[in-house]
Amino acid sequence: MHWIRPRHALIWERLAPPADLAHDGDHLLRVYRWAVRLAPEAGADLDLAGAAALVHDLIEVPKESAQRAHGGELSATASAPLLAEVGYRDDEVAVVVEAVRTSSWSRGLAPTCPEGAVLQDADRLDAIGAIGTIRACTTAHGMASRGVSLRLYDPEDPLAVARAPDDRRYVLDHFRAKLLLLAGGMHTPSAQIEATRRHAFMVGFLDALDHELQGVERGRRP
Repeated sequence: MHWIRPRHALIWERLAPPADLAHDGDHLLRVYRWAVRLAPEAGADLDLAGAAALVHDLIEVPKESAQRAHGGELSATASAPLLAEVGYRDDEVAVVVEAVRTSSWSRGLAPTCPEGAVLQDADRLDAIGAIGTIRACTTAHGMASRGVSLRLYDPEDPLAVARAPDDRRYVLDHFRAKLLLLAGGMHTPSAQIEATRRHAFMVGFLDALDHELQGVERGRRP
C-alpha cells in the first residue's frame, strides 16, 4: 500500500469495506487506482478524485433493494463526516460528495464536475471485462443467498436477443441490461480505450457461451 497517497491512506484506515465480494476492498482499490490515473485527463483534482473513489461505496445497497438507485446519494451523504475527520475542507468535501452523488449507474445522473466524470469512468471500468464478469456472477450469488430466485440464463433465449433483459431473473441478462452499455459512456480517452478492450472481451465471452449452449439448450450440434 506504499502507493496510496497520504490523505487517502487516512480514509482507507477508517473504511469498513462491504462484505459483498463484488464491492469489497479490492474493488475500492482498483477504482482508486484508475481514478488517480484518469484525473489529469479530465482536469480533475487528483486528491479529490482519489478520495471519491475510496468512499463511493460507503453505504452498501443490495442490487435487489428498492433503494439501489440511491446508493450513490446515500454514500455521498455518509462520506462527508469521514472526509472532514481526516482533514478535508468544506469546499473539498462538497466536491467529493457531489462526485459520489452522481456515480450510480442505476440512478442515471450525469457528472457535474470533473471528479464525478473520473469516478464514473473508474467505477464502470471495474464493472466490465474479465473482472466485471466475475463481479456480475458474485453479485448474483449474493442475491441468491438473500432469497432472490435466479437462473443463470433463460434456456429459450440465453442472450436476451428476442426479449427485454431481466437481470433480476437471469444472471446472463446483466450483460445486455448494463455491462454492454458501459463502454459507450466513458468520459476520458484512456477509459475509452480500456473500455473498448474490455467490451471486446465480454462480446467474445458471450459468443463462446452461446456456442456452448447451442448444443445443450437448443438441441443443436456444437
